[in-house]
Amino acid sequence: MEITNSSNQHIVSNRRAFLKQGMLWMASSAASLSSMAAEPTTQNPVMQIGLITDVHYADKTPADTRHYRDSMAKIRRSISEFNRVPVDFAAELGDYVDAAETVEAEIGYLKTIDAELQKFAGARHYVLGNHCVWSLTKTQFLETVRQTNSFYSFDHNDFHFIVLDACFRGDEVAYGEKNYEWTDTEIPVAEREWLADDLQKTKHKSIVFLHQRLDIEGHYTVKSAPAVRRILEQSGKVLAVFQGHYHQNDYQEINGIHYCTLAAMIEGAGTENDAYSILKIFVDGAMQLVGFGNQTDYALSS
Repeated sequence: MEITNSSNQHIVSNRRAFLKQGMLWMASSAASLSSMAAEPTTQNPVMQIGLITDVHYADKTPADTRHYRDSMAKIRRSISEFNRVPVDFAAELGDYVDAAETVEAEIGYLKTIDAELQKFAGARHYVLGNHCVWSLTKTQFLETVRQTNSFYSFDHNDFHFIVLDACFRGDEVAYGEKNYEWTDTEIPVAEREWLADDLQKTKHKSIVFLHQRLDIEGHYTVKSAPAVRRILEQSGKVLAVFQGHYHQNDYQEINGIHYCTLAAMIEGAGTENDAYSILKIFVDGAMQLVGFGNQTDYALSS
């Protein structure tokens, strides 16, 4: 696995028994999820990736639909499945822990939940979410999970993967130490320039991971989302974007790129309300997202 670092600029800082009645082919929609039934493919994938998002682990009592301590049992189930398959690597798409009032408490949450994710036998990739860096700085989070950069790219089995960091305020100041509002989210100019250059250099079909959304307007979305989408589109190489933050299943297809928003692991009590997925990627770039618990299945054309 070849890793490309982001640069040294200042801003770097119970699987279901069967698939749900066939996979869903995504129909193009600018505002909502639409689909039609399709038979699962019989070809073998060139790789499989374990995906989780919005774990929000914390040692505290539930709040509304969020059952923070239950995320421990949920993530254990996901890692067991990822190891059983096995998947090539795992990606955690942000809000790994819930916010704490002190650095010591937030690092404690992070070390506790990451001890479970470390039981995954393969490589792990962490996307920064807004809750990951409430009391913490990005450096403190990354050092705890032993990851060098908040945005970077890597190649695996002739596909290119990009991890983005949208945990910046509109004025391009990095999130950390309680200095932001969650609705103020941005990918700075320098990171966008890095993204364009990275996509220009790769020869491979590409997939993007980030926490905040790029495909809609509103509080959950990166302020420069239209500009970021233009970079992805102009490259002619990006197949799909996988994101979290919204906590619900959602999908948009915009100018030939799939934008798949994954369900949050935190929502609902007990492991019956788990949510995680395995992404199967085929040689032609077609993909199947196999959902577990509350995560929807999708089939994504190349």
